[in-house]
Amino acid sequence: MSRFYSRQELIAARAQWNREGKKVVFTNGCYDILHPGHIRLLETSRSLGDVLILALNTDASVQRIKGPLRPFLNQRQRSQIALSLEAVDAVTLFDEDTPRELISAVLPDVLIKGADWSHFIAGREEVEAVGGLVMTVPLEPGYSTTSIVDEVLRRQP
Repeated sequence: MSRFYSRQELIAARAQWNREGKKVVFTNGCYDILHPGHIRLLETSRSLGDVLILALNTDASVQRIKGPLRPFLNQRQRSQIALSLEAVDAVTLFDEDTPRELISAVLPDVLIKGADWSHFIAGREEVEAVGGLVMTVPLEPGYSTTSIVDEVLRRQP
């Protein structure tokens, strides 16, 4: 079932999953260096429903948020990696700085973010307004893209 969806395809698929009574979980991020913390967040997210949607920032969106040297892997590569993960059922891209518009269109049953985003979860109001659940997942200690980049740079001769 794991596949890449355009925004319109995802909206149509969401309607079908709704008709089938499937519980849809949504999370998002850049995922430009996949690490065990990402995997555990995705596995936890998937365990909360029947379908897990992972929305990835486009390359342009990542650059606006993280700077001109990011992402490390382009959106096509990041999508391919995400689609290979057992926990992920659907992958899509969003070009905005936040996925609020996409979340408003999809209206998942559960919206998940890592605990580092507990201060601001885009789409919270929209999901809660229709009775959905918004949750944060504790971060996996010792894993972050920033710490991996810092370690790589530290090891440079």
